[in-house]
Amino acid sequence: MVIVTNPRSGGGKTARYGLAQRAEALGAEVWTTSAERDAASLARDAVEQGAQVLGVAGGDGTVSAVAAVAAGTGRALVVVPAGTRNHFARDLGLDLGDPGKALDALVDGEPAQVDLGVVGPRVFVNNVSFGMYADALLEPGYREDKPRAFAAVAPDYLRGKQWVDARVDTPWGTVECPQVVLISNNPYHLTTPRWLGRRFSLTTGQLGAIVLKRPAQAPPDLLRHLRSELRDRQRGARPAGEGAVIWSAPGITLHGDARHLDAGIDGEAVRLPLPVACAIRPGALRVLLPKNRPGTPLESAAHR
Repeated sequence: MVIVTNPRSGGGKTARYGLAQRAEALGAEVWTTSAERDAASLARDAVEQGAQVLGVAGGDGTVSAVAAVAAGTGRALVVVPAGTRNHFARDLGLDLGDPGKALDALVDGEPAQVDLGVVGPRVFVNNVSFGMYADALLEPGYREDKPRAFAAVAPDYLRGKQWVDARVDTPWGTVECPQVVLISNNPYHLTTPRWLGRRFSLTTGQLGAIVLKRPAQAPPDLLRHLRSELRDRQRGARPAGEGAVIWSAPGITLHGDARHLDAGIDGEAVRLPLPVACAIRPGALRVLLPKNRPGTPLESAAHR
């Protein structure tokens, strides 16, 4: 068993929670990323040296990199939520308050098969985004000052002067030059504020898609307008007017005349060649989950 850790994730959560020592006490080797060795290369080396179980302690970008290796080599993955947001770990039902509890899966973990998203040769555990968020990732110093990065790119999007230089085919027709495109590994819950952005299942075999149209005339408060659009739409999706188009599908493609499109894949900035084809790989990743974990609420309960 090898645990790949990113010491910078979550402001140093690996050290703060003593995750390396706790993993070693359970019999795992701990390998740490560095400027010379990224998470994917460490995971590949671990497999070559005979590791049958891979673990990862870090943020969603680190988790995504190791998950790709685990899925590609048939290894089980133990996810330790040591990042800032930990969206994938949260939607696996792990305890975000004490990341070390996830290490119990090394001893008597419960296996589960979950879906993975793919975009070209890359894997994503959460989402791939185009538009404002992707542009913010490219801003110098994004990791150190995220609010400043968003403040730098947001004005042109909010005024309708910046958009995604592509078109997206939806069940209700093609959307040209949308402001934002978000494609997720399984659909996000969007109807109740408390659970907004949660995924109640990672096994639907469907991508979730949210396309925010470029309005002909920006409303006085575009962010409030878009939040209202999202709250008003059920997960099953229905056509939108000037705001959002939301649906689920096993595959979604962006087309365009440009050669490349800037994107964010699980919080990492990349440049993808057009067309960009996203797909779902049902049950592609085997995870080991600790028996004692908060779990994920049923979606039916979220509407109560």
